[in-house]
Amino acid sequence: MKLNLSTYRTFSGVKEVLEIPDKKETQWIIFEKNKPKYFVDFFDLETESNAMMNSLVLCSKRSLDEVLQLINKKNNIQLSIPKISKLRVKKKIKFEIIEMTLPPLPEKWLSYYL
Repeated sequence: MKLNLSTYRTFSGVKEVLEIPDKKETQWIIFEKNKPKYFVDFFDLETESNAMMNSLVLCSKRSLDEVLQLINKKNNIQLSIPKISKLRVKKKIKFEIIEMTLPPLPEKWLSYYL
């Protein structure tokens, strides 16, 4: 999958962020220990873990952050979604397209919550 590696200047310094080109509101890159590790698309129901995430987030009306906190607590891991700037003030200073394969979240982490 092709992803954008963008560099932003924010009040807290320079940050590199991995972004999905033409991102939909239901697509996310999930980081584990601050490294891109998984790709989630709530509407890709052909992938079992994406269907499970659809149920956990959209059907139960929880935020993705809430679901990730539950998964983190149960499985003793550090999943997160990076934020570019807390104040939403940013300026893109560099942009690069990279090729990267990210698997979906493991089903065993999700099955406990359904």
